[in-house]
Amino acid sequence: MSKQKVWFITGASKGMGLEVAKTVLANGGKVIATSRNLKEQIVSIGEASETLLPLKVDITNEVEVKSAIEKGIETFGQIDVVVNNAGYNLLGNIEELSDAEFRQTMNVNVFGMANVIRNVLPHLRKNKSGHIINTSSMMGYMSYPANGSYSATKFAVIGLSEALSQEVASFGIKVTILAPGTFRTSFMSDSSLAVAKNKIDDYNLDQQVELFKSYDGKQPGNPAKLAEVLFQITKMSNPPLHLPLGSDSYNAILELRKNEQKELEKWKELSLSTDFK
Repeated sequence: MSKQKVWFITGASKGMGLEVAKTVLANGGKVIATSRNLKEQIVSIGEASETLLPLKVDITNEVEVKSAIEKGIETFGQIDVVVNNAGYNLLGNIEELSDAEFRQTMNVNVFGMANVIRNVLPHLRKNKSGHIINTSSMMGYMSYPANGSYSATKFAVIGLSEALSQEVASFGIKVTILAPGTFRTSFMSDSSLAVAKNKIDDYNLDQQVELFKSYDGKQPGNPAKLAEVLFQITKMSNPPLHLPLGSDSYNAILELRKNEQKELEKWKELSLSTDFK
């Protein structure tokens, strides 16, 4: 097998996924880059080569996912690092979300990720090595109005990944939960943003959407620096399980934990009152 690590990256046509792919290639690694938009991906990072295999994949389609993983292994002989980066955001207050809209968010952010994990694990288990990096968010630890469906999926990513890390540790497979704050990508732009169709006047969703979009281009996080961090942690023998990235994510999660501790203490008597005596 090659000494160069082979990365399988979802959502690699733009944003953080694209930056990770570019960083890996610039450092001599190999990339299986997947996206729903193959043409956009090829424009972004290039045609197939000795180090790059761009593939059109809908991660919500398990057949396509399985085929892409098999094609990647056939091409490069192995997969060492898996970056579940593909994501979907839908703005809408809970009452406004249709069942279909909510399920689409879950399908991409949770079930699509699970499709990748389920189909790559036999290969990683066989090799007794590997590193799976699952992208959650600072909103996987806290939530805000009109972001409930997105946060629900990112909370789920954390829970799934914590279980996964314990299930695969004995096989030499590492797991990292990436929790980015706001990074300067197109994530908050009109081109990437989905909005619930059933708007209810009382919630002022349009105002919430405009507030969200007002951060576009002003996010503090640098995607290129995020990519470099990810490249570095794959070299570690004991990488972090939880990895907040960005000052906004780190500080917000830290403050949340402090407030949770205060709330636990406030209601401690009630919490302990339900045991058999």
